[in-house]
Amino acid sequence: MRDVPRVYSMPRWAAVRWLAYPGLGASRDIQLKLISGLFGTLPVFAAGVVNTIAVAAVIVTRQPSPPFIFWLVLEVAICGFRLTALLIARRAASERRETPTDLYLLLGLLWSASIGYGGFVSLISGDWVVATLACSSATAMVGGVCFRTFGAPRLATLMMLLSLGPFAPAVIIAGQPALYVVLLQVPLYLAAMSAAAFTLSKMLVATMRGELENAHRAKHDALTGLSNRAGLAAAVDASLNSGSPHGGDLAVLFLDLDNFKSVNDTYGHAAGDRLLKLVADRLRQSLRATDVAARIGGDEFVVLARGLTSEQATELSQRLTNAISAPYDLGDGVCATIGVSVGVALVPEHGADAEALLAVADEALYEVKSRRRVKLLHSRVKEDQFRVAPAAGGLNPRAR
Repeated sequence: MRDVPRVYSMPRWAAVRWLAYPGLGASRDIQLKLISGLFGTLPVFAAGVVNTIAVAAVIVTRQPSPPFIFWLVLEVAICGFRLTALLIARRAASERRETPTDLYLLLGLLWSASIGYGGFVSLISGDWVVATLACSSATAMVGGVCFRTFGAPRLATLMMLLSLGPFAPAVIIAGQPALYVVLLQVPLYLAAMSAAAFTLSKMLVATMRGELENAHRAKHDALTGLSNRAGLAAAVDASLNSGSPHGGDLAVLFLDLDNFKSVNDTYGHAAGDRLLKLVADRLRQSLRATDVAARIGGDEFVVLARGLTSEQATELSQRLTNAISAPYDLGDGVCATIGVSVGVALVPEHGADAEALLAVADEALYEVKSRRRVKLLHSRVKEDQFRVAPAAGGLNPRAR
């Protein structure tokens, strides 16, 4: 069975959103990934639950007084609610539904406060075996919080403060001068761990931002910002895998600019690059949000459009031809007009993968260009400037 990636929801409450915010420079995509990290995994969750409940239970067997019994009951209740919220969130995330992110993070804060309460009552009890168990457990949990929750450094800092902060008033109440060193240790420890969380968060966000930028560059044309050949292949595969392809469900339009080389040679490469950017802009303006435009060669573009019949694909070809063939202002008083030839391939008539569809569309484009003589500048659209490939198979792509 294919593993479905889980997508957890962003917090809805303003205070929780502020706590979960990783810092400047984090896009929404990055924030969503970091939110997923806050939910962790079941083994990590189980380790924390077993530790805190086991420590509280052992202490209760040694000190079966109401404060410690209350702590044990509180730990069991909080961990039970957290486990329930985690399981609900995991299921909802797999089904792409809203997840109880706010509730889960608030339960995490309550869990930290419970750890702090356990440390507090243990220190003021005067039983140093109990105090050692509770304080050691709390310190271990704080380390785990820092290095598991640093994607939300504000949340991590508050959880650590709730866990260790009660130690300070507890040692004062305990009245043991030797323990006053805790008044120095706790602030220094919290400051160091908080600084580590913020530093790690910055490093993680920078790394994730770099990965996203590299992934974008790998699938997009540097000049026009459109998809490149790799991005187009990925888009075709995603479209084919998103549902059962049927006739007219997916159209691939192969566009080749006529006389671009003449414009490029006459006015220079800067003007040629400007022209390509303007062509890309016109493609974006002429297409739907769900369509994909790509530049796969010097003056070769491809459009991927879903939900089009053969007639609708022809209409789209006409519309793109009209848009691209209109005059261009290249600056410095230069005005140029180019033409465009279009070949169209459809799923499933002409193939079921990117390379096959491009080959058929390219062949249809070649037949268009072979039927007419290319002129330097076009001022109007010709009827034979686009063609849908015939449904019959056996077309061999021309050598490019």
